[in-house]
Amino acid sequence: MPRIRFDFGTLTLDADLLDTPTARAIAAALPVEARVMTWGEEVYFDVPVNVAREKDARAVVTPGEIAYWPEGPAIAIGFGRTPISRGDETRLASPCNVFAKAAGDVKTLAVTRAGSQVRVTKVG
Repeated sequence: MPRIRFDFGTLTLDADLLDTPTARAIAAALPVEARVMTWGEEVYFDVPVNVAREKDARAVVTPGEIAYWPEGPAIAIGFGRTPISRGDETRLASPCNVFAKAAGDVKTLAVTRAGSQVRVTKVG
């Protein structure tokens, strides 16, 4: 599967797509531009993709896992605690489809502000 790039203007984050229906649907919709929202230590943004929740969807993710939130529909990138986290876990609002793995450190997203723009493209 190809690599994608999240360009937040002040920083970029590359991610490797997994071989899932969600990853294929997102890749087909690229390029995408959106306005970033934040929720605790998570950035998320709307995407024009409509995919059902996959059987292995989950709310608790490991920082570095890139997720699709079917209820958004949005891409969610958790890099730490959210308002509903228990302990040090990264808990998203509800079960999400993990569709990619970050190639860089997602904790750099801590500087990203709500309202900023993100552009998602295929790399290579």
